[in-house]
Amino acid sequence: MASRTLTITLQPDWRAALRAGGHAAQADRYQGETLNFETAAALFGRLTERRWALVQALLGAGELSVRELSRRVGRDVKRVHEDVVVLAELGLVERSERGGVACPFEDIHVDLRLRRAA
Repeated sequence: MASRTLTITLQPDWRAALRAGGHAAQADRYQGETLNFETAAALFGRLTERRWALVQALLGAGELSVRELSRRVGRDVKRVHEDVVVLAELGLVERSERGGVACPFEDIHVDLRLRRAA
């Protein structure tokens, strides 16, 4: 697979999001990956400004040590490590066997639509 893409969505109906992903998976070609959040609070609670900065620093940078990543963003190594753990749980970054971290995506798209409550 040459390049991976990720779409981050805000879809309260997770069943509909799962069905849409299932339909897309039936195609013969790579459709990209999706990370869905049920609420805006869940999205912004997990993907904070500092975590976004880490993802941005990793995009296209290849594998970096947590120490090097923290140097590049000007943050404490321990706090960067804590944020990398959360980003890895979400699938936005991947850890290597050597302990390095990399963002596997070439393109990340956020599809966010907020509507008034019914």
